[in-house]
Amino acid sequence: MSESFDVIVIGAGPGGYVCAIRAAQLGMKVACVEKRATLGGTCLNIGCIPSKALLQSSENYEEAAHHFADHGIGVGQLTLDLARMQARKGEVVGANVKGVEFLFKKNKVTWLKGAGRITAPGKVEVEGATYETKNIIIATGSDSAPLKGVEVDEKQIVTSTGALELEKVPGHLVVIGGGVIGLELGSVWRRLGAEVTVIEFLDRLVPGMDGEIAKQFERVLSKQGIKFKLKSKVTGATKGKDGVTLAVEPAAGGTAEEIKADVVLLAIGRRPYVEGLGLDAAGVALDERGRVKVDGHFATNVPGIYAIGDVIAGPMLAHKAEEEGVAVAEILAGQHGHVNYAAIPGVVYTWPEVASVGETEETLKEAGTAYKVGKFPFTANGRARAMGTTDGFVKILADKETDRVLGAHILGPDAGTLIAELVMAIEFGASAEDVARICHAHPSLNEAVKEAALAVDGRALHI
Repeated sequence: MSESFDVIVIGAGPGGYVCAIRAAQLGMKVACVEKRATLGGTCLNIGCIPSKALLQSSENYEEAAHHFADHGIGVGQLTLDLARMQARKGEVVGANVKGVEFLFKKNKVTWLKGAGRITAPGKVEVEGATYETKNIIIATGSDSAPLKGVEVDEKQIVTSTGALELEKVPGHLVVIGGGVIGLELGSVWRRLGAEVTVIEFLDRLVPGMDGEIAKQFERVLSKQGIKFKLKSKVTGATKGKDGVTLAVEPAAGGTAEEIKADVVLLAIGRRPYVEGLGLDAAGVALDERGRVKVDGHFATNVPGIYAIGDVIAGPMLAHKAEEEGVAVAEILAGQHGHVNYAAIPGVVYTWPEVASVGETEETLKEAGTAYKVGKFPFTANGRARAMGTTDGFVKILADKETDRVLGAHILGPDAGTLIAELVMAIEFGASAEDVARICHAHPSLNEAVKEAALAVDGRALHI
Protein backbone atom coordinates (compact mmCIF):
# COMPACT_ATOMS: atom_id res chain seq x y z
CA MET A 1 0.00 0.00 0.00
CA SER A 2 1.28 3.49 -0.89
CA GLU A 3 1.12 6.67 1.15
CA SER A 4 -2.13 7.58 2.97
CA PHE A 5 -3.89 10.95 3.24
CA ASP A 6 -6.70 12.69 5.07
CA VAL A 7 -8.15 13.93 1.79
CA ILE A 8 -7.62 12.97 -1.84
CA VAL A 9 -9.16 15.33 -4.40
CA ILE A 10 -9.61 13.90 -7.90
CA GLY A 11 -9.23 16.75 -10.39
CA ALA A 12 -7.11 19.91 -10.21
CA GLY A 13 -9.46 22.40 -11.84
CA PRO A 14 -10.64 25.50 -9.95
CA GLY A 15 -12.88 23.47 -7.64
CA GLY A 16 -10.35 20.73 -7.02
CA TYR A 17 -7.19 22.75 -6.51
CA VAL A 18 -8.93 25.33 -4.31
CA CYS A 19 -10.45 22.51 -2.25
CA ALA A 20 -7.04 20.89 -1.84
CA ILE A 21 -5.40 24.16 -0.79
CA ARG A 22 -8.15 25.00 1.72
CA ALA A 23 -8.05 21.50 3.23
CA ALA A 24 -4.28 21.81 3.62
CA GLN A 25 -4.67 25.21 5.26
CA LEU A 26 -6.99 23.57 7.77
CA GLY A 27 -4.29 21.11 8.78
CA MET A 28 -5.18 18.06 6.72
CA LYS A 29 -2.74 15.92 4.76
CA VAL A 30 -3.90 16.37 1.18
CA ALA A 31 -3.23 14.93 -2.25
CA CYS A 32 -4.72 16.05 -5.55
CA VAL A 33 -4.93 13.74 -8.56
CA GLU A 34 -4.48 15.30 -12.01
CA LYS A 35 -3.78 13.53 -15.30
CA ARG A 36 -2.86 16.64 -17.31
CA ALA A 37 0.76 17.67 -17.53
CA THR A 38 -0.22 20.94 -15.85
CA LEU A 39 -2.58 21.87 -13.02
CA GLY A 40 -5.65 24.09 -13.35
CA GLY A 41 -8.01 21.80 -15.25
CA THR A 42 -10.07 22.82 -18.25
CA CYS A 43 -10.52 26.37 -16.96
CA LEU A 44 -6.87 27.38 -16.78
CA ASN A 45 -5.58 25.23 -19.64
CA ILE A 46 -8.20 25.19 -22.40
CA GLY A 47 -11.16 27.20 -21.11
CA CYS A 48 -11.66 30.36 -19.08
CA ILE A 49 -8.11 31.72 -19.08
CA PRO A 50 -7.03 31.17 -22.70
CA SER A 51 -10.41 32.35 -24.00
CA LYS A 52 -10.14 35.56 -21.97
CA ALA A 53 -6.63 36.11 -23.30
CA LEU A 54 -7.91 35.88 -26.88
CA LEU A 55 -10.97 37.97 -26.04
CA GLN A 56 -8.71 40.73 -24.72
CA SER A 57 -6.37 40.55 -27.71
CA SER A 58 -9.24 40.60 -30.19
CA GLU A 59 -10.86 43.53 -28.35
CA ASN A 60 -7.60 45.46 -28.68
CA TYR A 61 -7.50 44.65 -32.39
CA GLU A 62 -11.11 45.76 -32.82
CA GLU A 63 -10.41 49.02 -31.01
CA ALA A 64 -7.38 49.75 -33.16
CA ALA A 65 -9.23 48.89 -36.37
CA HIS A 66 -12.46 50.73 -35.74
CA HIS A 67 -12.39 53.02 -32.71
CA PHE A 68 -8.95 54.55 -32.18
CA ALA A 69 -9.64 57.14 -34.86
CA ASP A 70 -12.55 58.48 -32.77
CA HIS A 71 -9.98 59.36 -30.12
CA GLY A 72 -7.65 61.05 -32.58
CA ILE A 73 -5.27 58.10 -32.70
CA GLY A 74 -3.96 56.99 -36.10
CA VAL A 75 -2.31 53.59 -36.36
CA GLY A 76 -1.50 53.43 -40.06
CA GLN A 77 -1.70 50.06 -41.76
CA LEU A 78 -3.08 47.61 -39.20
CA THR A 79 -1.72 44.05 -39.29
CA LEU A 80 -2.70 40.88 -37.48
CA ASP A 81 0.00 38.53 -36.19
CA LEU A 82 -2.20 35.63 -35.11
CA ALA A 83 0.79 33.45 -34.23
CA ARG A 84 1.99 36.07 -31.75
CA MET A 85 -1.54 36.47 -30.37
CA GLN A 86 -1.73 32.72 -29.81
CA ALA A 87 1.74 32.71 -28.26
CA ARG A 88 0.69 35.42 -25.81
CA LYS A 89 -2.33 33.32 -24.88
CA GLY A 90 0.05 30.45 -24.12
CA GLU A 91 2.17 32.71 -21.92
CA VAL A 92 -0.89 33.77 -19.94
CA VAL A 93 -1.94 30.15 -19.46
CA GLY A 94 1.59 29.14 -18.47
CA ALA A 95 1.81 31.82 -15.78
CA ASN A 96 -1.50 30.73 -14.29
CA VAL A 97 -0.82 26.99 -14.18
CA LYS A 98 2.64 27.54 -12.73
CA GLY A 99 0.99 29.69 -10.09
CA VAL A 100 -1.21 26.77 -9.02
CA GLU A 101 1.82 24.47 -8.85
CA PHE A 102 3.54 27.03 -6.61
CA LEU A 103 0.49 27.15 -4.33
CA PHE A 104 0.51 23.35 -4.03
CA LYS A 105 4.14 23.41 -2.93
CA LYS A 106 3.52 26.33 -0.55
CA ASN A 107 0.63 24.50 1.12
CA LYS A 108 2.27 21.05 1.00
CA VAL A 109 -0.36 19.52 -1.27
CA THR A 110 0.90 16.35 -2.98
CA TRP A 111 0.25 16.17 -6.71
CA LEU A 112 -0.49 12.58 -7.74
CA LYS A 113 0.15 12.63 -11.48
CA GLY A 114 -2.09 10.45 -13.59
CA ALA A 115 -5.74 9.40 -13.89
CA GLY A 116 -7.49 8.60 -10.63
CA ARG A 117 -9.91 5.73 -10.05
CA ILE A 118 -11.85 4.92 -6.91
CA THR A 119 -11.33 1.21 -6.21
CA ALA A 120 -13.27 1.22 -2.93
CA PRO A 121 -14.37 3.75 -0.30
CA GLY A 122 -11.16 5.25 1.04
CA LYS A 123 -8.97 3.94 -1.78
CA VAL A 124 -7.82 5.71 -4.95
CA GLU A 125 -5.65 4.15 -7.62
CA VAL A 126 -3.30 6.35 -9.68
CA GLU A 127 -0.98 4.88 -12.30
CA GLY A 128 -0.98 1.44 -10.66
CA ALA A 129 -0.40 2.71 -7.11
CA THR A 130 -3.21 2.63 -4.53
CA TYR A 131 -3.52 5.38 -1.95
CA GLU A 132 -5.61 5.26 1.22
CA THR A 133 -7.58 8.26 2.41
CA LYS A 134 -10.26 9.17 4.92
CA ASN A 135 -12.11 11.29 2.38
CA ILE A 136 -12.37 11.33 -1.42
CA ILE A 137 -13.58 14.45 -3.23
CA ILE A 138 -14.63 14.11 -6.87
CA ALA A 139 -13.85 17.34 -8.76
CA THR A 140 -13.34 16.11 -12.31
CA GLY A 141 -15.30 18.88 -14.03
CA SER A 142 -17.01 18.59 -17.39
CA ASP A 143 -16.43 17.98 -21.09
CA SER A 144 -18.00 19.35 -24.27
CA ALA A 145 -21.36 17.79 -25.06
CA PRO A 146 -21.52 15.89 -28.38
CA LEU A 147 -24.14 16.26 -31.12
CA LYS A 148 -25.32 13.34 -33.21
CA GLY A 149 -24.24 13.69 -36.83
CA VAL A 150 -21.53 16.28 -36.06
CA GLU A 151 -18.17 14.55 -35.65
CA VAL A 152 -15.51 16.65 -33.93
CA ASP A 153 -11.95 16.48 -35.29
CA GLU A 154 -10.68 19.73 -33.67
CA LYS A 155 -9.63 20.96 -37.13
CA GLN A 156 -12.71 21.61 -39.25
CA ILE A 157 -15.32 20.78 -36.61
CA VAL A 158 -14.03 21.97 -33.26
CA THR A 159 -15.04 22.28 -29.64
CA SER A 160 -13.88 25.25 -27.58
CA THR A 161 -10.50 23.48 -27.35
CA GLY A 162 -9.93 23.60 -31.10
CA ALA A 163 -11.49 27.04 -31.48
CA LEU A 164 -8.77 28.41 -29.19
CA GLU A 165 -6.00 26.94 -31.35
CA LEU A 166 -6.94 27.96 -34.91
CA GLU A 167 -3.87 28.90 -36.91
CA LYS A 168 -5.72 31.21 -39.30
CA VAL A 169 -8.88 33.27 -39.23
CA PRO A 170 -11.69 31.24 -40.84
CA GLY A 171 -13.60 32.86 -43.68
CA HIS A 172 -16.90 31.65 -42.25
CA LEU A 173 -17.24 30.29 -38.72
CA VAL A 174 -20.54 28.62 -37.86
CA VAL A 175 -21.25 28.24 -34.17
CA ILE A 176 -23.72 25.55 -33.11
CA GLY A 177 -25.21 26.80 -29.85
CA GLY A 178 -26.11 30.28 -28.65
CA GLY A 179 -24.70 29.91 -25.16
CA VAL A 180 -21.81 31.57 -23.36
CA ILE A 181 -18.93 29.63 -24.93
CA GLY A 182 -20.20 29.96 -28.48
CA LEU A 183 -20.87 33.69 -28.20
CA GLU A 184 -17.52 34.45 -26.58
CA LEU A 185 -15.45 32.51 -29.11
CA GLY A 186 -17.65 33.67 -31.95
CA SER A 187 -16.88 37.23 -30.86
CA VAL A 188 -13.14 36.55 -30.91
CA TRP A 189 -13.08 35.37 -34.51
CA ARG A 190 -15.63 37.93 -35.72
CA ARG A 191 -13.38 40.73 -34.46
CA LEU A 192 -10.40 39.20 -36.21
CA GLY A 193 -12.21 39.14 -39.55
CA ALA A 194 -14.36 36.01 -39.78
CA GLU A 195 -17.97 35.96 -40.87
CA VAL A 196 -19.81 34.38 -37.95
CA THR A 197 -23.20 32.64 -37.94
CA VAL A 198 -24.73 31.27 -34.73
CA ILE A 199 -27.31 28.48 -34.98
CA GLU A 200 -29.48 28.05 -31.88
CA PHE A 201 -32.23 25.50 -31.26
CA LEU A 202 -34.24 27.82 -28.99
CA ASP A 203 -35.86 31.14 -29.91
CA ARG A 204 -33.35 33.15 -27.83
CA LEU A 205 -29.73 33.32 -26.74
CA VAL A 206 -28.27 32.09 -23.44
CA PRO A 207 -31.12 30.16 -21.80
CA GLY A 208 -31.64 31.25 -18.20
CA MET A 209 -30.61 34.84 -18.86
CA ASP A 210 -33.21 37.53 -18.11
CA GLY A 211 -35.37 37.74 -21.25
CA GLU A 212 -35.16 41.52 -21.71
CA ILE A 213 -31.39 41.43 -21.37
CA ALA A 214 -31.18 38.52 -23.83
CA LYS A 215 -33.14 40.39 -26.50
CA GLN A 216 -30.99 43.49 -26.18
CA PHE A 217 -27.86 41.35 -26.14
CA GLU A 218 -28.87 39.77 -29.45
CA ARG A 219 -29.42 43.23 -30.97
CA VAL A 220 -25.99 44.41 -29.85
CA LEU A 221 -24.20 41.34 -31.23
CA SER A 222 -26.16 41.58 -34.49
CA LYS A 223 -25.06 45.19 -34.82
CA GLN A 224 -21.48 43.98 -34.45
CA GLY A 225 -21.97 41.67 -37.43
CA ILE A 226 -22.79 38.27 -35.93
CA LYS A 227 -25.66 36.56 -37.74
CA PHE A 228 -28.21 34.42 -35.92
CA LYS A 229 -30.39 31.51 -36.98
CA LEU A 230 -32.69 30.87 -34.02
CA LYS A 231 -35.24 28.06 -33.69
CA SER A 232 -32.97 25.95 -35.90
CA LYS A 233 -31.21 22.63 -35.46
CA VAL A 234 -28.22 21.02 -37.12
CA THR A 235 -28.98 17.48 -38.24
CA GLY A 236 -25.73 16.58 -39.94
CA ALA A 237 -22.28 17.74 -41.02
CA THR A 238 -20.27 16.71 -44.09
CA LYS A 239 -16.57 17.52 -44.20
CA GLY A 240 -14.75 18.22 -47.44
CA LYS A 241 -11.53 19.78 -48.67
CA ASP A 242 -13.17 23.19 -48.91
CA GLY A 243 -14.86 23.14 -45.49
CA VAL A 244 -17.96 21.75 -43.84
CA THR A 245 -21.53 21.58 -45.12
CA LEU A 246 -24.17 21.60 -42.40
CA ALA A 247 -27.73 20.36 -42.77
CA VAL A 248 -29.97 22.76 -40.86
CA GLU A 249 -33.72 22.59 -40.41
CA PRO A 250 -36.33 24.43 -38.32
CA ALA A 251 -36.45 23.21 -34.70
CA ALA A 252 -40.13 22.39 -35.10
CA GLY A 253 -39.35 20.29 -38.17
CA GLY A 254 -39.46 21.14 -41.84
CA THR A 255 -37.29 21.44 -44.90
CA ALA A 256 -33.56 21.39 -44.31
CA GLU A 257 -31.15 23.89 -45.85
CA GLU A 258 -27.40 23.70 -46.31
CA ILE A 259 -24.95 26.12 -44.73
CA LYS A 260 -21.29 26.03 -45.70
CA ALA A 261 -18.53 26.89 -43.26
CA ASP A 262 -14.76 26.88 -43.15
CA VAL A 263 -14.84 25.92 -39.48
CA VAL A 264 -17.72 24.74 -37.28
CA LEU A 265 -17.65 25.31 -33.53
CA LEU A 266 -19.79 22.83 -31.59
CA ALA A 267 -20.82 24.58 -28.36
CA ILE A 268 -24.16 23.15 -27.26
CA GLY A 269 -23.17 22.79 -23.62
CA ARG A 270 -21.09 20.59 -21.35
CA ARG A 271 -21.62 17.29 -19.58
CA PRO A 272 -20.13 16.02 -16.30
CA TYR A 273 -16.89 14.08 -16.68
CA VAL A 274 -17.22 10.87 -14.70
CA GLU A 275 -15.79 8.27 -17.09
CA GLY A 276 -13.14 5.93 -15.69
CA LEU A 277 -13.59 7.03 -12.07
CA GLY A 278 -14.94 3.69 -10.91
CA LEU A 279 -18.15 5.21 -9.60
CA ASP A 280 -20.24 2.17 -10.52
CA ALA A 281 -17.95 -0.20 -8.66
CA ALA A 282 -17.84 2.12 -5.67
CA GLY A 283 -21.65 2.39 -5.68
CA VAL A 284 -21.78 6.16 -6.15
CA ALA A 285 -25.22 7.21 -7.38
CA LEU A 286 -25.72 9.43 -10.42
CA ASP A 287 -28.84 11.40 -11.39
CA GLU A 288 -30.75 11.23 -14.69
CA ARG A 289 -28.28 13.67 -16.31
CA GLY A 290 -25.19 11.73 -15.32
CA ARG A 291 -24.27 14.05 -12.46
CA VAL A 292 -23.08 12.79 -9.09
CA LYS A 293 -25.88 12.96 -6.51
CA VAL A 294 -24.94 14.81 -3.33
CA ASP A 295 -26.73 16.09 -0.23
CA GLY A 296 -26.56 19.61 1.20
CA HIS A 297 -23.04 18.90 2.51
CA PHE A 298 -21.69 17.60 -0.84
CA ALA A 299 -21.72 14.01 0.41
CA THR A 300 -22.60 11.19 -1.98
CA ASN A 301 -24.56 8.12 -0.93
CA VAL A 302 -21.23 6.40 -0.14
CA PRO A 303 -19.71 7.47 3.21
CA GLY A 304 -16.41 9.29 2.79
CA ILE A 305 -16.97 10.22 -0.87
CA TYR A 306 -17.93 13.79 -1.80
CA ALA A 307 -18.34 15.71 -5.05
CA ILE A 308 -18.22 19.36 -6.15
CA GLY A 309 -18.24 21.54 -9.25
CA ASP A 310 -19.42 20.58 -12.72
CA VAL A 311 -20.00 16.93 -11.80
CA ILE A 312 -22.90 17.87 -9.48
CA ALA A 313 -26.08 19.87 -10.06
CA GLY A 314 -25.97 23.64 -10.52
CA PRO A 315 -24.37 26.09 -12.93
CA MET A 316 -21.12 24.91 -14.52
CA LEU A 317 -19.05 27.85 -13.36
CA ALA A 318 -15.46 27.88 -12.10
CA HIS A 319 -16.26 30.20 -9.21
CA LYS A 320 -19.22 28.07 -8.13
CA ALA A 321 -16.85 25.09 -8.01
CA GLU A 322 -14.32 27.10 -5.99
CA GLU A 323 -16.94 28.05 -3.41
CA GLU A 324 -18.01 24.42 -3.11
CA GLY A 325 -14.38 23.33 -2.77
CA VAL A 326 -13.84 25.68 0.15
CA ALA A 327 -17.14 24.67 1.72
CA VAL A 328 -16.52 20.92 1.64
CA ALA A 329 -12.97 21.35 3.00
CA GLU A 330 -14.34 23.38 5.90
CA ILE A 331 -17.10 20.82 6.52
CA LEU A 332 -14.48 18.06 6.74
CA ALA A 333 -12.60 20.19 9.27
CA GLY A 334 -15.70 20.44 11.46
CA GLN A 335 -16.58 23.95 10.38
CA HIS A 336 -19.79 25.21 8.77
CA GLY A 337 -18.95 25.47 5.10
CA HIS A 338 -21.83 26.86 3.05
CA VAL A 339 -22.59 28.14 -0.46
CA ASN A 340 -25.37 30.66 -1.12
CA TYR A 341 -26.55 29.61 -4.57
CA ALA A 342 -28.78 32.68 -4.80
CA ALA A 343 -25.64 34.82 -4.93
CA ILE A 344 -23.59 33.10 -7.65
CA PRO A 345 -22.93 35.55 -10.51
CA GLY A 346 -22.73 34.55 -14.15
CA VAL A 347 -20.82 36.51 -16.79
CA VAL A 348 -20.58 36.42 -20.59
CA TYR A 349 -17.25 37.99 -21.55
CA THR A 350 -18.24 39.42 -24.90
CA TRP A 351 -18.05 43.18 -25.38
CA PRO A 352 -20.17 44.57 -23.97
CA GLU A 353 -20.23 42.00 -21.20
CA VAL A 354 -23.36 40.50 -19.67
CA ALA A 355 -23.53 39.72 -15.96
CA SER A 356 -26.33 38.49 -13.77
CA VAL A 357 -27.09 37.27 -10.27
CA GLY A 358 -30.22 35.98 -8.59
CA GLU A 359 -33.71 35.94 -10.02
CA THR A 360 -34.86 36.97 -13.49
CA GLU A 361 -38.24 38.49 -14.32
CA GLU A 362 -39.26 35.11 -15.72
CA THR A 363 -38.42 33.17 -12.55
CA LEU A 364 -40.15 35.75 -10.35
CA LYS A 365 -43.31 35.61 -12.44
CA GLU A 366 -43.25 31.82 -12.39
CA ALA A 367 -42.96 31.87 -8.58
CA GLY A 368 -45.72 34.46 -8.24
CA THR A 369 -43.41 36.91 -6.47
CA ALA A 370 -44.46 40.56 -6.59
CA TYR A 371 -41.50 42.69 -7.61
CA LYS A 372 -40.34 46.13 -8.72
CA VAL A 373 -37.92 46.93 -11.55
CA GLY A 374 -35.31 49.67 -11.76
CA LYS A 375 -33.31 50.27 -14.97
CA PHE A 376 -30.66 52.72 -16.04
CA PRO A 377 -29.01 52.94 -19.51
CA PHE A 378 -25.29 53.42 -20.05
CA THR A 379 -26.14 56.12 -22.61
CA ALA A 380 -26.86 58.33 -19.59
CA ASN A 381 -23.65 57.47 -17.74
CA GLY A 382 -20.85 60.02 -18.10
CA ARG A 383 -18.00 57.55 -17.77
CA ALA A 384 -19.51 55.22 -20.39
CA ARG A 385 -19.85 58.17 -22.78
CA ALA A 386 -16.20 59.10 -22.24
CA MET A 387 -15.21 55.49 -22.94
CA GLY A 388 -17.42 55.32 -26.03
CA THR A 389 -19.19 52.20 -24.70
CA THR A 390 -22.81 53.14 -24.17
CA ASP A 391 -24.60 49.96 -25.25
CA GLY A 392 -26.69 48.27 -22.57
CA PHE A 393 -28.21 48.99 -19.18
CA VAL A 394 -28.38 47.96 -15.52
CA LYS A 395 -31.53 46.24 -14.29
CA ILE A 396 -32.37 45.58 -10.64
CA LEU A 397 -35.29 43.47 -9.41
CA ALA A 398 -36.50 44.06 -5.86
CA ASP A 399 -39.29 42.60 -3.73
CA LYS A 400 -42.37 44.81 -4.02
CA GLU A 401 -43.08 44.73 -0.29
CA THR A 402 -39.64 44.58 1.37
CA ASP A 403 -37.50 46.25 -1.35
CA ARG A 404 -34.93 43.46 -0.90
CA VAL A 405 -32.76 42.94 -3.99
CA LEU A 406 -33.80 39.64 -5.60
CA GLY A 407 -31.85 39.78 -8.84
CA ALA A 408 -29.65 42.03 -10.94
CA HIS A 409 -28.68 41.99 -14.62
CA ILE A 410 -26.17 44.13 -16.47
CA LEU A 411 -25.47 44.42 -20.19
CA GLY A 412 -22.63 46.86 -20.62
CA PRO A 413 -18.95 47.70 -20.20
CA ASP A 414 -17.20 45.75 -17.42
CA ALA A 415 -20.49 44.18 -16.37
CA GLY A 416 -18.57 41.28 -14.82
CA THR A 417 -16.92 43.69 -12.39
CA LEU A 418 -19.98 45.86 -11.76
CA ILE A 419 -22.12 42.86 -10.76
CA ALA A 420 -20.00 42.25 -7.63
CA GLU A 421 -21.69 45.10 -5.78
CA LEU A 422 -25.09 43.56 -6.41
CA VAL A 423 -23.88 40.05 -5.50
CA MET A 424 -22.84 41.50 -2.15
CA ALA A 425 -26.22 43.22 -1.82
CA ILE A 426 -28.01 39.88 -2.26
CA GLU A 427 -25.56 38.08 0.04
CA PHE A 428 -26.24 40.52 2.87
CA GLY A 429 -29.96 40.88 2.22
CA ALA A 430 -29.71 44.53 1.19
CA SER A 431 -32.59 46.54 -0.22
CA ALA A 432 -32.52 48.59 -3.40
CA GLU A 433 -32.67 51.62 -1.11
CA ASP A 434 -29.46 50.45 0.61
CA VAL A 435 -27.65 50.33 -2.74
CA ALA A 436 -29.11 53.69 -3.77
CA ARG A 437 -27.91 55.35 -0.54
CA ILE A 438 -24.27 54.30 -1.05
CA CYS A 439 -22.00 57.08 -2.36
CA HIS A 440 -20.57 56.06 -5.73
CA ALA A 441 -17.52 57.77 -7.20
CA HIS A 442 -18.07 60.17 -10.08
CA PRO A 443 -17.54 59.69 -12.93
CA SER A 444 -17.68 55.90 -12.80
CA LEU A 445 -19.56 53.09 -14.48
CA ASN A 446 -20.77 52.05 -11.02
CA GLU A 447 -23.01 55.09 -10.93
CA ALA A 448 -25.31 53.22 -13.32
CA VAL A 449 -25.85 50.65 -10.55
CA LYS A 450 -26.78 53.39 -8.08
CA GLU A 451 -29.14 54.97 -10.60
CA ALA A 452 -30.84 51.64 -11.32
CA ALA A 453 -31.34 51.18 -7.58
CA LEU A 454 -32.85 54.67 -7.40
CA ALA A 455 -35.06 53.78 -10.37
CA VAL A 456 -36.61 50.90 -8.39
CA ASP A 457 -38.30 53.64 -6.37
CA GLY A 458 -38.91 55.81 -9.45
CA ARG A 459 -36.36 58.45 -8.52
CA ALA A 460 -33.37 58.04 -10.84
CA LEU A 461 -31.56 61.37 -11.11
CA HIS A 462 -30.01 61.34 -14.57
CA ILE A 463 -32.82 60.15 -16.82
